[in-house]
Amino acid sequence: MPNFLQWQIFFYVSCNIPNLTVSFTRKHSQLEPKLYIDKHIELVERCRHNDRKAQYELYKLYAKSMLNVCMRVVNHSAEAEDVLQEAFVDAFSNLHSFKGESTFGAWLKQIVVNRALNHLRQRKLQLVEIEGYGDDDNHDIADAQPYDDEEVQWNVERVKRGLALLPEGYRVVLSLYLFEGYDHEEIGEILGISETTSRTQYMRGKKKLLEILRNTE
Repeated sequence: MPNFLQWQIFFYVSCNIPNLTVSFTRKHSQLEPKLYIDKHIELVERCRHNDRKAQYELYKLYAKSMLNVCMRVVNHSAEAEDVLQEAFVDAFSNLHSFKGESTFGAWLKQIVVNRALNHLRQRKLQLVEIEGYGDDDNHDIADAQPYDDEEVQWNVERVKRGLALLPEGYRVVLSLYLFEGYDHEEIGEILGISETTSRTQYMRGKKKLLEILRNTE
């Protein structure tokens, strides 16, 4: 049985492609800060005091899901594992900055995503597809002959496998938007591109993903 996150992704993709006009997330910077009840807060507090056993327990709780985040961004198992270890070191070293304005998992995921993207920058993330389209607003329009998504049998695992086959620029933007909950303005800031370019990359990546899914049915 799919977990709640998988159900969200399945529902999101199947209901919104090709139009994709609805998002499950709101822009992070527009959310009012508030405290969350975190069931792992006791472990977090112990980690603040360099409790090695607590650090290991927290690692076991989040390692699998965060490794999946790394894989969606870097698309290489060994590199994803390296990024994961570096992200946990960062997290444990900076627990003083965790103020409880989100769950620990959400705070940790931001660190993981940032680490993964920094890793891509170091290996020179291929954004040729993005930059090639420029910032012309006309690129933000829908395709003249949109795909009929009803022909594609959607499920989360097939989407993940399809994403892994995309060119790097497409994959990163689609992963950040669909799976990690970033909007196009935030993606633009993260990758150093315009919001319009992010949207263009997303739309063309979505089209390519549909082609891949059709060919792997």
